[in-house]
Amino acid sequence: MSGWSCLVTGGGGFVGQRIVRLLVEEKDLQEIRLLDKVFKSEVREEFSKLQSKIKLTMLEGDILDKQCLKDACQGISVVIHTAAIIDVVNAVQQETIMNINVKGTQLLLEACVQASVPIFIYTSTIEVAGPNSYKEVIQNGHEEEQLESRWRAPYPQSKKLAEKAVLEANGCALKNGGTLYTCSLRPMYIYGEGSPFLFGYMDSALKNNGMLTNYCRFSVVNPVYVGNVAWAHILALRALRDPRKAPSIQGRFYYISDDTPHQSYDDLNYALSKDWGFRLDSRMKLPVSLQYWLAFLLEMVGFLLSPIYKYKPTFSRHLVTLSNSVFTFSYKKAQRDLGYEPLFTWEEASQNTTEWVGSLVRQHRETLKTKTH
Repeated sequence: MSGWSCLVTGGGGFVGQRIVRLLVEEKDLQEIRLLDKVFKSEVREEFSKLQSKIKLTMLEGDILDKQCLKDACQGISVVIHTAAIIDVVNAVQQETIMNINVKGTQLLLEACVQASVPIFIYTSTIEVAGPNSYKEVIQNGHEEEQLESRWRAPYPQSKKLAEKAVLEANGCALKNGGTLYTCSLRPMYIYGEGSPFLFGYMDSALKNNGMLTNYCRFSVVNPVYVGNVAWAHILALRALRDPRKAPSIQGRFYYISDDTPHQSYDDLNYALSKDWGFRLDSRMKLPVSLQYWLAFLLEMVGFLLSPIYKYKPTFSRHLVTLSNSVFTFSYKKAQRDLGYEPLFTWEEASQNTTEWVGSLVRQHRETLKTKTH
């Protein structure tokens, strides 16, 4: 195939960085272009080392800026859209989430049409499929079940609408007379080195004498390692660029998991940190049903106060359900259509992540030493 170029939105983020590391090894790739709101100094330093291998351009800009998107998409062959606001605790205003996640995606699709970008890969989330009830059990779910989140919480709602726009855009005519082909990847909960969620859990535990929270003990999920999520994106772009494989992939979504053992979120956090002395909180917790109704009462308080005061409880029915459901999915369809096999085993993924957790522990100890001197 002739030389090609790729734009990664959210290229400085948790998943975006890992995609870039794999992209540099792709055959005939002439340029990687990255778009993000801001690139941290350590990310810039890492990417500057890759510039000896390939032309790598970092663009700082807003996903809602039409001119920025127009410039970013010029001369691009593939767009991988990972940029999004992830929020499950009502920390971000609903309007902001909907603008970035939905409108931003729509504007990027329009920019692709105008710039005649033929391939668009969207990083979705398992949350577009649910879970809708902690009482419902989904084990080894698959694409043919057509599961759909019914929550009106901003994050799952925004990702569902954005994914819908992406898949409906498949087959759109491009300005140069070509055709836009799209697909969407739905990863499970993503863990690994640099995970913002995992960092938050570990940071809280370090401030609490190594005690990990134990709020998700009733969940059964199959988390996925960030390196395997990145690998799935590479295989998706390869498949969409292959005329033989592309017809079976265009306009479709795929669940992305790996061989990480099915377990609770709490057990995952413990497995990745126990070597460093972390332990799970063994104190009794409220039954899930009581947690759910407490969350409902807090939401009602927020609703009743809304005319005079903006109160958004971080504890919600959506969060209780998300944290305490049996919700696992198979990657067989991605295996069949994309040729996906996890690049990293559970042993490799857990070792890499555990070593990173160890670096957090060492940093914490150094900080404590500095404060005592």
